[in-house]
Amino acid sequence: MNYKKLRNFVFTLHRYIGLAVGLIAIIVGLTGSLLVFHSEIDNFDQHLQSGIITPQGKQLPVEVVLNNVKKIYADQLGVKFQRFYLPTKPNESMTVILKTKEIDWLPIYVNPYTGAILNSKPSLIQKMFFDVIYPLHYALLGGDIGLKFVGVIGLLMTILSITGILLWPGWRRLISGFKIKWNAHPKRVNFDIHKVAGFITVVFLTFTFFTGFCWNFSEFANPIIYAITFSKPQPNLVSVPIAGKSPLGLTDQLKTAQAALPDASLSKIYFPGQPEEILAFSFKLKEEYSDVSLDQYSGEVLQVSSSLKVSLGDRILNSFSPLHYGTFGGLPTRILYVFVGLSPLILFITGFVMYQHRYQEKSVRHN
Repeated sequence: MNYKKLRNFVFTLHRYIGLAVGLIAIIVGLTGSLLVFHSEIDNFDQHLQSGIITPQGKQLPVEVVLNNVKKIYADQLGVKFQRFYLPTKPNESMTVILKTKEIDWLPIYVNPYTGAILNSKPSLIQKMFFDVIYPLHYALLGGDIGLKFVGVIGLLMTILSITGILLWPGWRRLISGFKIKWNAHPKRVNFDIHKVAGFITVVFLTFTFFTGFCWNFSEFANPIIYAITFSKPQPNLVSVPIAGKSPLGLTDQLKTAQAALPDASLSKIYFPGQPEEILAFSFKLKEEYSDVSLDQYSGEVLQVSSSLKVSLGDRILNSFSPLHYGTFGGLPTRILYVFVGLSPLILFITGFVMYQHRYQEKSVRHN
């Protein structure tokens, strides 16, 4: 296959993938732009619901706060603890994440000094993000089938990005590749917008869509990443239920976990959702986060893992979050990622206009 045929093949592949997945990529991109600053929006919303918290000496023990929440929701069947977050500042609330029959993710904010519940139900902002924007972004509100469908879109968009890089006209004349001739014919302006917007965002689009594909197909992607990096995958940690015995109390479990990292401070607790799942505690020591995983029945320490001491495969997998959300460069890259999320809309519109022009030119030639 000579160069001209190869380029025509790449061009055809690029065009038809773009037309096929463009509308879905727009939805994923726009919702992604909304999610870039979700943590700040969530913190703002949390402060609105929690009000002003005045530090009053020592914070209540974790067990006291959780028992207080458990009593308040004791009359609701099916309520389970999912996660617990300690405040990072003295004037912030503790957060208990519950799962109920109606709501899978219910954040409850608690005054860390008095134990008072500061909100009774999810806010409109929380409902919008957790019921609409998040599931629309990663699964098009389609559950497991939607999850895999968006994963396929992520792979196709990765191919689209790579073919776009190969077709970029700036490889032949670098300056022209970054120039938009605003006073030229609308057809040329449209082409210039497409090539410049595509090249500026292509690397970041590749990051977001490829990591999304790997997450949605983690059962296939993770083993491949471990294999090519010659890394051992994380062991599958499980709790072993003991007949006639309930899980150990949180007080004892917390003492065991703290003893494994005596100089670290507790940051989060991940509660098991099933009898075979583990109980995990996340601790922070300076800039390092470490997790202590326990058997919820025997209290045995199953693993102590550090965020700074992992295999190459795990480092690659851990890099997916900052690459996907744009947090690797701080505020500048996060602002950039807002515009990256808008780029599929720009690229689809300009690409569709280019396709129409070519179709019309072919029709004229045939007539």
